[in-house]
Amino acid sequence: MKTKNNISGSMNPKTINEHFDLKYGKAGSRSRVQFEQKSEAFMVAELVKESRKKAHLTQEQLAQKLNVNRAYISKIERASSDVRISTLRRIIETGLGGKLNINVEL
Repeated sequence: MKTKNNISGSMNPKTINEHFDLKYGKAGSRSRVQFEQKSEAFMVAELVKESRKKAHLTQEQLAQKLNVNRAYISKIERASSDVRISTLRRIIETGLGGKLNINVEL
């Protein structure tokens, strides 16, 4: 007999939040916070990678514009490193010629 594991009482989550609760723990739990932090790092990595590609630059070309190693750009694009806002701004504005906007919703 199957046990009931989620909010709706079934083994199959019906919403993304139920899925996250089952897989990563309830919102606010240590495992869920770690998952959310990794997710945010992945989104920043994808933002950098897609923006670089849209600017028709290779990792090497972007690295040269920023006077950093290509491996550093690769590390950022793989979410292997936390990126400071100042670094992200430099990548977007100096390296890619864009504008970084940060939005806060309360």
